[in-house]
Amino acid sequence: MMCPPRPNGRNARAGGVLAAGDAEAGRIMLLTSAFVAFALMLVAVVASTTAVHLDRKALYDVADLAAADAASAMSPDAFYAGAGVPADGAPLTLSDADVRAAVEQYLAEHPPGIPVVVAEASSPDGRSARVALAGVSRPPLLRWFTDAFGGGVTVSASSTARAW
Repeated sequence: MMCPPRPNGRNARAGGVLAAGDAEAGRIMLLTSAFVAFALMLVAVVASTTAVHLDRKALYDVADLAAADAASAMSPDAFYAGAGVPADGAPLTLSDADVRAAVEQYLAEHPPGIPVVVAEASSPDGRSARVALAGVSRPPLLRWFTDAFGGGVTVSASSTARAW
């Protein structure tokens, strides 16, 4: 004995009879849409996190270069005040004002990709220059979200370079 052919979903609905497998009809589209939305949000978060990390690395590079430039920022008056070349072990003096001026001049000549504030520019021992920079990274894909909660992600970097 042969079974009658099973009606397809269109004919079954039109006749008012539902086939056994049609109870799940349409839910796969909902699941697919939710998965695609979740995947796109995940891509946006990963891309924005990567952008913040790259801004932080760039800020570290700028802090390193500014500290290296500031380490050789001893004023000519202080350098030429002594008689000749300093003897071995003689301290060369860097002042906080010279370090800050050198850092600000370096940042003016080589502007970084994000707005930067000099948090610290000092010479703790007279021979080394310590530079701390702070900036705000604005992630490209989630800017609308970060602007709603403070305007970006604060990143900071510090570096120390020794003169001579």
